[in-house]
Amino acid sequence: MTSAKWPDLAGRIEGETHVLPIRVYYEDTDFAGYVYHANYLKFCERGRSDFIRLLGIDHQGVAAAKMGEPGVFVVRHIEIDYLKPAQVDEVLEVVTRCAHIGGASLVLAQEVRRGETVIARARVTVALVSSTGKPQRIGALIRSALERFVNQRA
Repeated sequence: MTSAKWPDLAGRIEGETHVLPIRVYYEDTDFAGYVYHANYLKFCERGRSDFIRLLGIDHQGVAAAKMGEPGVFVVRHIEIDYLKPAQVDEVLEVVTRCAHIGGASLVLAQEVRRGETVIARARVTVALVSSTGKPQRIGALIRSALERFVNQRA
């Protein structure tokens, strides 16, 4: 099926943010019935990936040098605060903001929310590196796609 038939699959852009709905499945929970801590990292990864996908930047295109030099985005640093638990069948939203664009890296501020309640907060630095792992500058196409989303308050 084409993405035109599933417009919400990659979430939505709202102002300076990307919002991705996530349903909590049984497989996401631990023995106590709460979302296992590592799964919040997966939820945030999906939010980051779909955010850049909606901007027209796809991982395969970056790797195949369609948007400059070939490279991949890798997580360099992550901080996460777990504030409240989530349980099976809840619908959460991963809210992603671009806090900073550097020469070879991006800082993304993310929140996992249940309604208006923030249940986890993450700050993630991703770097663009070559296939050999050497940092490389973020090209003009990627930079211009992201610049309107930079929110220094994030």
